[in-house]
Amino acid sequence: MKKFIIALLFSSYLANAQTITVAAAANLKYALADIAKEFTKQSGIQVKIITGASGKLTQQIMSGAPFDALLSADVEYPAKLAKGGFTTTPATVYAYGSLILWSANGADLSKGVAGLANPNIKKIAIANPSTAPYGQEAINALRYYKIDGAVKSKFINGESINQVATYVTTKAVDVGFMAKSIVYAPNMKTVGKWVEVDPKSYNKIDQAMVGLKNGSPENQIATKKFLKFIMSPKAQMILKNNGYVLPKDYL
Repeated sequence: MKKFIIALLFSSYLANAQTITVAAAANLKYALADIAKEFTKQSGIQVKIITGASGKLTQQIMSGAPFDALLSADVEYPAKLAKGGFTTTPATVYAYGSLILWSANGADLSKGVAGLANPNIKKIAIANPSTAPYGQEAINALRYYKIDGAVKSKFINGESINQVATYVTTKAVDVGFMAKSIVYAPNMKTVGKWVEVDPKSYNKIDQAMVGLKNGSPENQIATKKFLKFIMSPKAQMILKNNGYVLPKDYL
């Protein structure tokens, strides 16, 4: 009976707890879940996370989607929202991402991006470059090695990094351009093999966040608390442990 009452009180607490809705770039799928858990533990505020391609989330926000904050995979989409009058906070870079090549079917990654021209590699997954910053940087890396034209016919576009991960893990493709943070997730660490893409071959992936006017007015303070928490030592360590480079460490 006592356990039942405790469970009832806890479920009642969860039902009445304040909840903010955060739109986040797909590369944050695992890291942000851990950060949100810690934030809720400290503040009692629940965090609902919606992941997707940064560009697509931005389009949804500009069409009125009631998100309280956006954690983008770049600085351009937050800047676009700020210019349109959708934001409540300045854009803040919370982490820098890294691009990798990932394969689960034994593809030869020893030559890195240059090796993608090998005829044995027939399908290459990238996130849609028109809406996903990691996809655009994958294109930039291919251009750097001057093989973008040679491998274009091999492209399998994913809506976001999440879909690229599905293509790789199900072996629907030979290789995928992936955010390093995804392969740091516990359930992904043992899947296939990966190599870093030389950072010189693509633009820095500076990931920024903003508070939004679209969300509930009563959530404004809670949202700012969450964004502040993301820059705390606790949350920054979670990001670092998930393969991100921290702003304080970026050279």
